[in-house]
Amino acid sequence: MADNLSDALKKLKLASADSTTDSVESCLDCLLKALAHNNADASGKIQEMGVLPLLPTLLAPQSSCTPKVANIIAEVAKNEFMRSPCVEAGLIPPLVQLLHSKDHEVLLQTGRALGNICYDSHSLQAQLINMGVIPTLVKLLGLHSDNTALTEMCLIAFGNLAELESSKEQFASTNIAEELVRLFQRQAEHEKKEMIFEVLAPLAENDVIKLQLVEAGLVECLLDVVVHTVDGVREEDVAQLKTASDLMVLLLLGDESMQKLFEGGKGSVFQRVLSWVPSHNHQLQLAGALAIANFARNDGNCIHMVESGIVQKLLELLDRHVDEGNVTVQHAALSALRNLAIPVVNKAKMLSAGVSDTVLKFLPSEMPPVQFKLLGTLRMLIDTQADAADQLGTNGKLVERLVEWCEAKDHAGVMGESNRLLSALIRHSKSKDVVKTVIQGAGVKHLVVMATSEHMIMQNEALVALGLIAGLDLVGAEKDFVGAGLVQVLHKLLSDEMSAPEVKYNSMVIICAVMGSEPLHKEVQGLAFIDVVSKLRSHENKTVSHQASLTEQRLTAQS
Repeated sequence: MADNLSDALKKLKLASADSTTDSVESCLDCLLKALAHNNADASGKIQEMGVLPLLPTLLAPQSSCTPKVANIIAEVAKNEFMRSPCVEAGLIPPLVQLLHSKDHEVLLQTGRALGNICYDSHSLQAQLINMGVIPTLVKLLGLHSDNTALTEMCLIAFGNLAELESSKEQFASTNIAEELVRLFQRQAEHEKKEMIFEVLAPLAENDVIKLQLVEAGLVECLLDVVVHTVDGVREEDVAQLKTASDLMVLLLLGDESMQKLFEGGKGSVFQRVLSWVPSHNHQLQLAGALAIANFARNDGNCIHMVESGIVQKLLELLDRHVDEGNVTVQHAALSALRNLAIPVVNKAKMLSAGVSDTVLKFLPSEMPPVQFKLLGTLRMLIDTQADAADQLGTNGKLVERLVEWCEAKDHAGVMGESNRLLSALIRHSKSKDVVKTVIQGAGVKHLVVMATSEHMIMQNEALVALGLIAGLDLVGAEKDFVGAGLVQVLHKLLSDEMSAPEVKYNSMVIICAVMGSEPLHKEVQGLAFIDVVSKLRSHENKTVSHQASLTEQRLTAQS
């Protein structure tokens, strides 16, 4: 075989110089046979004999050898070590030109060859995109949608190219959405549908394409898949249900596509997705809750959804999962409730519907994503709601759990949210009982640490809460203030030129408030606050300079 191959390669070099088609054809047949017998060895030999640079001239659009030459390149490029030599031999430009051919066999082998050469190489795939293959392939898909082999070739190519960010803009300027939806509607086989899904998922990450897919009718296809697979027990039904419902949620991540499907809350798609929440199928419950969380991305939608009774559905879903304990469903339902609780008019309605009671059932959860959403939901609910903040802030179990989570060093999100909720309970209730509960639960030191956060919002929230603690129960908090080094923290915040005006203002308010405590007063005197504060009298922010004057008077009077 090896000798035959060497002879064939030598003949091919001669024949391609004279371009005598018959002898070229027989040499090519011999090459294909050798590649089928032992691809790696034959490829190495082809490389050794310097045959690759001869192939571009044999890839003439009119030549009868072209499909075989493209087939040889496709076979050779299955080997990783052959891909760079193929590029260096200049095979990509003539292959790209062949994508305009009318011959099915040429198209098929060309697609394979390009796919194999560029396999796993983002830079080569980017080169193909720059050479304009995307519009060409989309056109091919439209022209040859009846040819199974060619459609598969296009889908594999799209799947590879769609991963690249640079491809999305080009795809968006073609009618890929219509072509893929049309193709999807005609598929009966699971494998074919899966292939199309694999192209749709990366494409649907682009907002322009999301809208095109919605307009091309993809949503109806997805809803149809859900209906046909929801009760299926076969593995492929379960897989299709997951893919279709995940894709549906992805389409709702675009603002325009989401609003188009919401249709003011009257949309049939919106109604169908709502019916997923009470479903017996976990995957659909998850997708339904995530869809609501996505629809709840603007106040108008949130208000409409709360009025239409969605909260009850979500609470029933969560109640089912206190025991069933599906973490992804818990997380999704809590995300939806958190988003719905953002508009002020929804808070009281949601509280009276019993949202906080249901959410508290998940306090024992050991799953950080659930803890994070639970905290965010409660924080949204009590914003401006004094009674609710009072009720939750005097709940010893909740405060105890928050203090525990304030130390969750491995989970920065949970740690940040529990600090913010602790502060919010005090700020919104302004209640002595809540302050007392937080002091008893050892929460004060965490608020002092929170005041040193790199996020100005969190610094401020902590300082306002600390000011209220000092104002409402200085005696009770005195020991914790000293232990946590509150006075030193305030000195640092006031001395730091980078501190925001609000941070400086709130720090001075606390200084005035703690002067009534002997040990804290001593610490204030020991740190020469008067120098720092007198500098702030000339601060450009009037509120800060005014507070600096008041604080200076207070410090002078009590020194």
